[in-house]
Amino acid sequence: MADTSHPVSGVAERYASSLFELALEEGAVDKVTVDLDRFQAMLDDSEDLRRFIASPVFSSEDQLKAIIALSAKAGISGFFGNFLKVVAQHRRLFALPGMIRAFRIIAAEKRGEVTAEVTSAHALTQAQEDELKVALKSVTGKEVTVAVTVDPTILGGLIVKVGSRQIDTSLRTKLSTLKLALKEVG
Repeated sequence: MADTSHPVSGVAERYASSLFELALEEGAVDKVTVDLDRFQAMLDDSEDLRRFIASPVFSSEDQLKAIIALSAKAGISGFFGNFLKVVAQHRRLFALPGMIRAFRIIAAEKRGEVTAEVTSAHALTQAQEDELKVALKSVTGKEVTVAVTVDPTILGGLIVKVGSRQIDTSLRTKLSTLKLALKEVG
């Protein structure tokens, strides 16, 4: 799963919004989403690819050649394939993870859903994820899509972010709070 702890930048939001609007006009939102998922899977599986898109060292020509080759290998074409080329030509590959997150958020909002970013110490089972969706739906009143990130440093519990609201029940936060309280007492 992608790292969702970083906020979406303005650049990423603008590019994602443009991609979504074009895909919506052409009725290609589902196709773009599939291609987007393919590319995200490639990012998740390759540390080299993540370093490549984040590096300012490569020229736009090198980035474009690499993106064309990667897109062909993954079977990514159409709107998202062209979008990747434009992003590479404008040297904005560094913002691609944010663009992908922003596109998903825009698409979910259009479907009347809300996205919850969940950080857990361990991978959630499908049953736990389903239970979390039901609980969040009762709070938000909307269908909830859950994006889970595993972060063992939180030790236990969950950090759930829905829109501007965040609920932190992580063991790490509880221990930090206890530590501060003990410092004040002693």
